Amino acid sequence: MYGTPPSAFVTRRAELALAAKADGRADDARRIRAARRPTLAAWTANLLLRAEPEECRRFLELGRALREAYRSLDSTAIGELSEQRRRIVAALTRQAAQHARNAGQRLSDSVRQDVESTLRAVLADGRAADQWAGGRLESALTPPSDFPSGPAAEAAAPRQPPPPSPPPARSRPQDELAERRRQRQERLEQARAAAEEAQRRLDERRADHRDADTALRRAHDSQGRAERQRDDFRRQLTAAEEQLRQAQEAHRTAQEQLNEAQDDLRHAERDRREAERRAHTTAEALTQAEDEAREAARQLKRLTRHRADQSEKP
Repeated sequence: MYGTPPSAFVTRRAELALAAKADGRADDARRIRAARRPTLAAWTANLLLRAEPEECRRFLELGRALREAYRSLDSTAIGELSEQRRRIVAALTRQAAQHARNAGQRLSDSVRQDVESTLRAVLADGRAADQWAGGRLESALTPPSDFPSGPAAEAAAPRQPPPPSPPPARSRPQDELAERRRQRQERLEQARAAAEEAQRRLDERRADHRDADTALRRAHDSQGRAERQRDDFRRQLTAAEEQLRQAQEAHRTAQEQLNEAQDDLRHAERDRREAERRAHTTAEALTQAEDEAREAARQLKRLTRHRADQSEKP
């Protein structure tokens, strides 16, 4: 629920409360309904914790080291660590703003300042660190005023009185003082190592971010080329489909014409066979008529000659 942008928090809260009630978890439903919508800065700080868990874990470790160093180190060491802390907080604030922008939320300058204030509070105050580590901040946090936060850290740091000159014989207080110095030096080294490791991690994250931006730009370029190629293919497909439609229409027309021509051919073939049959019949009739005509002519000629012969007899 706390990973939901503030603009959608109320709707998401109602959905989760309703689901909890439907599952028979009335107490959970009441707690969900009682949750307050986080400010944009608090939501961004929560988002950073979810998006960069390893980086934030190191940041919390750095805060513990810095708080211990502030309680025991001299002003010079505190000034060095405070400068490193300032750079780390600024870099994490930029990362948080980038994650918010990726989630569709652009941060104003005042909201970015609230995010930075929250991160400085996490470093300075153990209770603030615990609140942020839970991932459910509802409002921005404010660092304590007695924790050094900039160039004035050295001046604000408690001054350690110079150790007294040791007497010739070492005493138990001197041994304890030497042990405290050793422990302070050890804590200083640990704090410096933690700060350097955090700075190294931030440098790596910046490099990763630059690589991701480059990859994103290339992906956008590739997507643009792919979209243009897709549009070209769509136009070609549309043209090909139109040509196919016209070819299919022409094919149907040609098929119809072919069918008509085949019908005409069948009719002509039938007429030809009928004409041949009639011609054969008439040829036979003609031959028979010619034969009959020749036979009639012979009969006529014979009869004529016979009559002539009869008329010449006495």
